[in-house]
Amino acid sequence: MAGDDSGSGSRDSGARQSVGLLDLATRLPAVVMDAPVILRGALTGLLALPTSKASIGKVFQDRAARYGDRVFIRFGDEKVTYRQANETANRYAAVLADNGVGRGDVVGIMLRNSPNAVLMMLAAVKCGAVAGMLNYHQRGDVLSHSIGLLDATIVIAESDLIDPIKDSGAEVAKLTTIEDFVEQAEGKPTDNPKSASEVQAKDTAFYIFTSGTTGHPKASVMTHHRWLRALTVFGGLGLRLKSDDTLYCPLPLYHNNALTVAVSSVINAGGTLALGKSFSASRFWDDVIKMEATAFIYIGEVCRYLLNQPPKDSDRAHKVRVITGNGLRPEIWDEFTKRFGIGRVAEFYAASEGNTAFINIFNIPKTTGISPLPLAYVEYDPESGDPVRDENGRVRKVASGKPGLLLSPVNKLSPFDGYTDKAASEKKLVRNAFKEGDVWFNTGDVMSPQGMGHAAFSDRLGDTFRWKGENVATTQVEAALSEDKNIEEATVFGVEVPDTGGRAGMAAIKLREGVEFDGKALADTVYANLPSYAAPLFIRIVESLETTSTFKSRKVDLRNQGYGADGSDGGEIKDPLYVLASKEEGYVPFYPEYPEEVAAGKRPG
Repeated sequence: MAGDDSGSGSRDSGARQSVGLLDLATRLPAVVMDAPVILRGALTGLLALPTSKASIGKVFQDRAARYGDRVFIRFGDEKVTYRQANETANRYAAVLADNGVGRGDVVGIMLRNSPNAVLMMLAAVKCGAVAGMLNYHQRGDVLSHSIGLLDATIVIAESDLIDPIKDSGAEVAKLTTIEDFVEQAEGKPTDNPKSASEVQAKDTAFYIFTSGTTGHPKASVMTHHRWLRALTVFGGLGLRLKSDDTLYCPLPLYHNNALTVAVSSVINAGGTLALGKSFSASRFWDDVIKMEATAFIYIGEVCRYLLNQPPKDSDRAHKVRVITGNGLRPEIWDEFTKRFGIGRVAEFYAASEGNTAFINIFNIPKTTGISPLPLAYVEYDPESGDPVRDENGRVRKVASGKPGLLLSPVNKLSPFDGYTDKAASEKKLVRNAFKEGDVWFNTGDVMSPQGMGHAAFSDRLGDTFRWKGENVATTQVEAALSEDKNIEEATVFGVEVPDTGGRAGMAAIKLREGVEFDGKALADTVYANLPSYAAPLFIRIVESLETTSTFKSRKVDLRNQGYGADGSDGGEIKDPLYVLASKEEGYVPFYPEYPEEVAAGKRPG
């Protein structure tokens, strides 16, 4: 789930897991043992009707009253109990109210991982406001666009992020540092604000930014209702944490895996959220051991980077018994769980703006889990990502057991909240798919059914690719490349790199007449206009790029050829090829060892 369209699951390049009744039956007793946790999640989330006064703030207040002295957040050596967290969030809510924040207003939050990032979110939703979780890596036009979408009453940011916000040209009604905000909160009331009891489940709780095909981020809508259902599914059915569990989360809180899955699962259990400042493969297990974590949350790249680390004694010197996340690839699943002694994997599939999810309840290897909804797997156009329709204009389902584009029905049971941009929301819908008047959500993902309601992730369609846990819009990267005056045209796509998750960025560029390629200058342009994860790793210099109606087909050909290392084009490509060595070195001529260095984490990828 992500800050992204955050939620692609595992990519299966090998044999697919087949799930049968025996698999479920043999694993059912372990699920039954966790019945109290599952029931708690169900009572908290599933019974919350859209019009009921059920909200994140009220659920947290309930847990704080019940588990007041237990540790809610660990951050380094800092510990914050449930009571302290609730009282602080209430004081912050009072400051927000003093600044004119009320129900339906937006609070922009641009904070790195810390207790305050969580507490500011809680304060905002207690006011009945929307927490707009800004990606603190964004800069320039992209950041300005994101802030513009929020139309926030106030934006709270780290002190060193104030200048980037101002430099972006974003119009902000009120901008303050977290330090000033904390100072203003001193002496404010610690009682639960009345506003928290007025929030309805259907109200919007968060805006989570996700890259789309427009080239700029879109703000997906997360209601209290969806968050509470996530608490039930991911926390109650999936992770099934106990109150003495500690969940380690090194992912940024603008990412839905952290903000929704991790935070809701911990709150459901009355457990502890151990926040890491950021992910580090070399110190990951040291942090897990120091925090006494019994669980952690991941994206697929986290697992790959950990597996690429040299074996050491601390690999199993931890207390972790269960992990959750999306993107643990089937081909490394067994090796990862065996090396690190992981007893249970609650892999899932979801998307920030989506209306369906899979969760691996039964601990079956190499699957995103089960979805109870009547989903459809349909034929699709690989270039457009749209479903294929027959002569009657209806969508066609794939043969049983074959991979297909995943569609999810939009109805009262599974509503589609979409984005703040209504036009962008409409583009995600497939109307009159199987019969007149029906509506389905197009996930943009190809999934492979595995039986018994289970499925495995196969691929992502459209003009985005996923790298380092982030969705990258090709048009956004193309716009950044156009800032280099030596480039006449550019087209961007994602390419597979062996032993990595997602796809790395690659650009085919046509240089202006009479100029030579300057790898250092291009790298400077890329880093000045893009977050690091969006920087293309491969550059192919071409003589021309088609701009006719066959352009998309040409782009597909380029993507299939990649960097020519797998022979998919019948041999290595003949055009000059460059790779991103580092921010300082820039782009240098391609060399055969580069993909391996990327996979090992020795290069920017």
